[in-house]
Amino acid sequence: MSTPGNNSPAEHTRHSFSPEPEHASMGQQSSSGVADDQRAHAQMRDIAEVPAVEVITTAAVHLMSAAAVKCGLADGADAQELKDLDEARKLITALAGFVTAAAPEIGSQHAGPLRDGLRSLQLAFREASEFPDAPGKGPGEKFTGAVN
Repeated sequence: MSTPGNNSPAEHTRHSFSPEPEHASMGQQSSSGVADDQRAHAQMRDIAEVPAVEVITTAAVHLMSAAAVKCGLADGADAQELKDLDEARKLITALAGFVTAAAPEIGSQHAGPLRDGLRSLQLAFREASEFPDAPGKGPGEKFTGAVN
């Protein structure tokens, strides 16, 4: 556990992230560098202010999106080119473990939709597979049980 007694002064800084990628990270500043810095600080959210449930659900949605693309569910003509079931299996298994572990912490109102999305991905994976896994052996099913 982090306490003031076991942290060095350098560790007292607050960590934050920006919803937009930083384009000026190469040490270059525009002519209005101060204004750009102020806008960047205004756009950043302090990680300390972000509720854990938001961080957890955002991470789960990122895993779901990546798994959907790897299952061939992407929008566009190149969806089948992006399909990679080996990668999809890894992402779905990681998502299943993540959702299973997080569910008691985030509550059923947040975990329910994540479980529904996970189940849809597991079924999409089975449908996309030339040789479907046996029930209970599909991606993430060691965490969720067999999906039908």
